[in-house]
Amino acid sequence: MIARPVISHGFAVAAVVAVLDQLGKAWVLHFFGETGCAAHYLSVTRFFDLVLTCNTGISFGLFNRSDLGSLVFAVAGAAIIVLLLFWLSRVRSVLMATALGLVIGGAAGNVIDRLRFDGVIDFLYFHAGSWGWPAFNLADAAICLGVASILLDGMLSRRGAPHAIQSEQAIHGKDVSR
Repeated sequence: MIARPVISHGFAVAAVVAVLDQLGKAWVLHFFGETGCAAHYLSVTRFFDLVLTCNTGISFGLFNRSDLGSLVFAVAGAAIIVLLLFWLSRVRSVLMATALGLVIGGAAGNVIDRLRFDGVIDFLYFHAGSWGWPAFNLADAAICLGVASILLDGMLSRRGAPHAIQSEQAIHGKDVSR
């Protein structure tokens, strides 16, 4: 039996992430007085700048300004969301539901951008001297946190699996000693 509260939790996380992402992008567009993708820059600290860029490619600007078109990436993102929703329908842990919700919400936020702006609005830019991380947005951060949580869940569940199998075998009276 699939626990409905766990699935609902994942959906709620996805919705919150998508809404916060779109609100953050709307704020930065308003701040710079833009309605779409135009480059802007404001230095906030020695290590952080508020920027307005439009990524028409995929992660870290890969395939930026390619002929593939934003619609192709939007369709690919939507297909990934469908697969993640199917996965979410099968999870039983709150950690995994939260992780998948983060990824789904982040992917949804970026798909919305692709449909609205033909690219993804990025506005957070961290740097140290001449070294800088590519600009990103709240959706990207949520996706990274979600993927890290999925990996953590996988490591923790694999780590406990042999003990769980031995405990179950012992309960059923099977000899597990070798």
